[in-house]
Amino acid sequence: MAIEPGTKAPDFALRDEHGQTVSLADFRGRKNVVLLFYPFAFTGVCTGELCALRDRLPTFVNEGTQLLAVSNDTPFALRVFAEQEKFGYPLLSDFWPHGTVSRAYGVFDEEKGCAVRGTFVIDREGVVRWTVVNALPDARDLNDYVTALQAL
Repeated sequence: MAIEPGTKAPDFALRDEHGQTVSLADFRGRKNVVLLFYPFAFTGVCTGELCALRDRLPTFVNEGTQLLAVSNDTPFALRVFAEQEKFGYPLLSDFWPHGTVSRAYGVFDEEKGCAVRGTFVIDREGVVRWTVVNALPDARDLNDYVTALQAL
């Protein structure tokens, strides 16, 4: 079960596609965070969702907001994926220990071995203010993220 709005967001430190460690605490007091979990790099729906975010990047990466996308892929796969699609925002690897952060947010599918499509809007104080969780085949609506961010 995914964590609910009003809950303190679990902190984490994950490696991005360049091997750099990114933590939620890096943004505390500075930026709101859109934390997006997706199943796997290079898959159709995931690529479509992440490219849609890329195409509206100033909405999700700016002086007040940071987008962080998390999958259970290795950092090496994420690097190729990010370079191929020119994302411009961090892709974080929840590969090892496998799914630890996805589990902490309640979006890890044990049977499939990957995160489902969960998104968490986290305010500057580290509190989850909005969530949506979709099944693996169901893309999310980016306009919902925009509305949630505007409400902060």
